[in-house]
Amino acid sequence: MYDVQENILATPLTLPNGAVLANRLAKAATSEHLADRRGAPSRQLTEAYRRLAHSGAGLLISGNVMVDGSALEAQRNVVIEDARHLPELRRWAAATVGTEAKLLLQLSHAGRQSMRGLKLAGRQQDVVAPSAVPLDLGKWLFRRPRALSDVEVVALVQRFATAAHVAAEAGFAGVQLHAAHGYLLNQFLSPLVNRRDDRWGGPLENRMRFLLQVVRAIRAGAPPSFILSVKLNSADFQRGGFAPEDALVVAQALEQEGVDLLEVSGGTYESIAVVDGTPERASTRAREAYFHDFADHFARELTIPLMLTGGFRSHAAMAEAVTSGSVDLVGLARPITHDPTFPHRLLTDPATHSAAPTPKVGHKLLDDLLNSSWHQQQLARLGRGAGTRPARRPPTALLLALLTTLRDALLYS
Repeated sequence: MYDVQENILATPLTLPNGAVLANRLAKAATSEHLADRRGAPSRQLTEAYRRLAHSGAGLLISGNVMVDGSALEAQRNVVIEDARHLPELRRWAAATVGTEAKLLLQLSHAGRQSMRGLKLAGRQQDVVAPSAVPLDLGKWLFRRPRALSDVEVVALVQRFATAAHVAAEAGFAGVQLHAAHGYLLNQFLSPLVNRRDDRWGGPLENRMRFLLQVVRAIRAGAPPSFILSVKLNSADFQRGGFAPEDALVVAQALEQEGVDLLEVSGGTYESIAVVDGTPERASTRAREAYFHDFADHFARELTIPLMLTGGFRSHAAMAEAVTSGSVDLVGLARPITHDPTFPHRLLTDPATHSAAPTPKVGHKLLDDLLNSSWHQQQLARLGRGAGTRPARRPPTALLLALLTTLRDALLYS
């Protein structure tokens, strides 16, 4: 009989603020797109997380929760600008009642990565960035952003803080700031996107000021027990962009600010390193953990707990990563939406391995859409009380994704 006590993945993790995670497994952020037309979390979203809370994972992190309804990542994002959705948010936070899981909201602002036409019902879209640098993905998909003024940057700091404080009032265990994957916090860090010559741009000390000010503003109004996590790119994987040596400096600054958990990731819309699920190097694919080398380097320089997401499929690889001391928490995205019982099995059986597929049709743009939509379709099924359908054929999943996008554009914008 397998002794669960010998399973490193089953050991609790105490965060710097004293909060204790029941084990070393986390449901990583995946966009759900299940808000109602007001930007409030729907009952379907709450039900999906109620079921995920019973998966066995000690930590759950939501998909993008936007701090500005004029700058969405996708139609049907949850939006927190004030306390107007507090009843629905409390219902969502209560999805973990009766379990050991802790639920964090991932706070985000899309910045220039807001596709044309995305807006909360009755609102005008406002595409902004540190500087007026457009995405290199075609004008028909993304508008050229306008540069934020100093006053607007200061106001955005307060937007993030307000969203976090509402989350705390609603009963969530904490928040994660999305400073990766090319969203606004990451845009300020990138010298390719941030070409400002004021206090928010230029040297790294200035480029990371926005993120650090957000962290301070959240800490100033949140209770000590409230978990504050940051998802940070280890690199943007673009020549002249945010580099690993920059990431380490930012990580050290975040540690000094008292952040409780740092998730290591990488890539942007222009240079996708995690979205399509396929790293370039065969040695990286074999190791499963796509960003393990970066986490290993960070761990030697930091004491803050590190979470690593991307590529994990087997108990053996996860246990090795945690045992090595470079990873404290394993993030699971595709495997847990493929099989919500996967964390439970990892905690009880060392032979556990995920068979989660990477659906593809052979066209990069369509495959990128299919990859994210695949998660959303599984979460939507959980929210309806149904089982996941991981064997759905890629063309069928892609057609459903396109029809859903059209429906949401017509009904929710």
